[in-house]
Amino acid sequence: MQAPRSSSVAETGELGGGGNAAAVGDSSNDTKTHFRVCRFIIETGVKLGMRSVPVATACALYHKFFQSASLEVYEPYLVAMSCIYLAGKVEEQHLRTRDIINVCHRYFHPGRDPLQLDSKFWELRDSVVQCELLILRQLNFQVSFEHPHKYLLHYLLSVRSLLNRHAWSRTPIAETAWALLKDGYHGPVCVRHRPQHLALTALYLALHTYGVQVPRGEREWWQVLCEDVTRSQIEDIMTELLQLYDMEAKCT
Repeated sequence: MQAPRSSSVAETGELGGGGNAAAVGDSSNDTKTHFRVCRFIIETGVKLGMRSVPVATACALYHKFFQSASLEVYEPYLVAMSCIYLAGKVEEQHLRTRDIINVCHRYFHPGRDPLQLDSKFWELRDSVVQCELLILRQLNFQVSFEHPHKYLLHYLLSVRSLLNRHAWSRTPIAETAWALLKDGYHGPVCVRHRPQHLALTALYLALHTYGVQVPRGEREWWQVLCEDVTRSQIEDIMTELLQLYDMEAKCT
């Protein structure tokens, strides 16, 4: 069971994204394609009024799917739309396929009217639903994820209690950490590492960015918060996160 390219988002021209076929076969171009598609998921999720966790789940579903699937076979934007639809079900924020299709249509064609309820619309809707079933089977119906959001909230509160009140208030540590965490979903780093490690690294990088030092006791603050993480793991995740910002510059 495959997402048919003949009725795909890109090749029908209904939503756009037709340039992805040229990216097939080149790992660097594949990485750029996945980055752009996840940016599409995040921006579309915002326009659909999705909460942060359902958007994160949609990105995680996309990355998990393409860990064992190829861009040569599956149209990424169609997979992305189905991931948004499925994530809404998983996180109990149900979305209508019609709303998803119309928002995605407007994403690629700003200013145009919504799609008419004609044969092309129903063909695309059927493709989204069929692709959802494909994703479920490809992932063996393991579509629930533990995200780092709750861990980051806990870590922020813990570190805030250790810092001088003025040091915390004059630097946007929390805002930066949340932004880093969100941006991490543009790449597969979000499904490669434990959620605790992702949350800790986002906070670690935010503190490092503003040169804020956390008072040290017998152990480093990050060792106290997460006992099974090592400095090497933190540095590896930081490298992956920072590479995403390099990719953003290449994809603009």
